[in-house]
Amino acid sequence: MNERLAPAALPPGDRVYAVGDVHGCLDQLEAMHRAIGEDLRARPHANPLVIHLGDYIDRGPDSAGVIGRLIAPFPVPGVRVVNLIGNHEDLLLGALAGRRSEAEVWIANGGHATLASWAVPPRTPIRQWEALIPPPHLAFLRSLALVHRAGGYVFVHAGLRPGLPLARQTRQDLLWIREPFLSTEALHEAVAVHGHTPEDSQPVVKPNRIGLDTGAVLGGPLTCAVLEADRLRFLQT
Repeated sequence: MNERLAPAALPPGDRVYAVGDVHGCLDQLEAMHRAIGEDLRARPHANPLVIHLGDYIDRGPDSAGVIGRLIAPFPVPGVRVVNLIGNHEDLLLGALAGRRSEAEVWIANGGHATLASWAVPPRTPIRQWEALIPPPHLAFLRSLALVHRAGGYVFVHAGLRPGLPLARQTRQDLLWIREPFLSTEALHEAVAVHGHTPEDSQPVVKPNRIGLDTGAVLGGPLTCAVLEADRLRFLQT
């Protein structure tokens, strides 16, 4: 997509590729990584950073493959990667910690597809799940960051509670909020770059937020925002 003026700016010498919700869509994630590589070859940069905004698992066909791809070295050597946690990963971690209510919510929201991708047999008791998930995948899930700040942006899975400074935002809101975040016109401490709430195939750009979940698992594209200085453009696969 064409380059445009962004709602905030990154420090000189930085470029960020922020990728929206994947939800087990391995083919689209691999295509996105190739697209980022092609973009870097066409527009070389000394200090690129790729940020995945969470919700790597559930609903889609290959959650295990997505995690395997994210564990592997990024296809372009030398590119730094930050992986944020989404509410779906958080629910799974709660289930593994023995919180049955979170396990039930997780299963109801696509967790069965993730267990199947790990070849966990149907009706396996919750207490046995951890032993059947590959240890590198568990380590990845437990290493995910909650937020990342860069210049005038804060990268987060769901969004921000309006009126609260970043230091006082709760984990619940960072991973789950929709309203009043989506409809507020209030400016935050930084422009939120987020996923979580599916948009209709196109990203949303407002003065206070950039929404990048374009419904890959629903048949829409996977979207990446490319941020550099005070400019913004998008890649889609």
